[in-house]
Amino acid sequence: MIILKTNHGDITVKLDFEKTPVSAENFLQYAKNGFYDNTIFHRVIKGFMVQGGGFTPEMEQKETLAPIENEADKGGKNTRGTLAMARTSDPHSASSQFFINVVDNGFLNYTRSAGDGWGYCVFGEVTEGMDVVDAIRAVPTGNHMGHQDVPTENVIIESVIVDEA
Repeated sequence: MIILKTNHGDITVKLDFEKTPVSAENFLQYAKNGFYDNTIFHRVIKGFMVQGGGFTPEMEQKETLAPIENEADKGGKNTRGTLAMARTSDPHSASSQFFINVVDNGFLNYTRSAGDGWGYCVFGEVTEGMDVVDAIRAVPTGNHMGHQDVPTENVIIESVIVDEA
């Protein structure tokens, strides 16, 4: 169990080590190393998702570990409340950034091992705190430092608690 302690409340997540061991372990290592502490949800789209895990409140991108292999072909679906790895157009470019689906986003699911068919790997789910996620998705957003859909007031992941019991 992992608890994201945000300035909007706590979000508890469970990682799927069985289906997506590489992605789940990747997220766990970032969490254990304190990487996510004092980062922000830097991209919030009300009818889509909330994304975080890579920027400071000053919109400085943090240095990450090497990218991981996309495990979207393991069967996870991008449904409301799931955690997925964010990435660039390269399907195997995910590192620290993740997003929480606030609606069902079937178009992000794996369809084939080519081009845009790779989809986005679901590696966990919110078990408590969807009300907090819903509060985050409702914050006002705008453009900031070349980025779109940035909350006008910082939504901060203040700390992360890892409970492996």
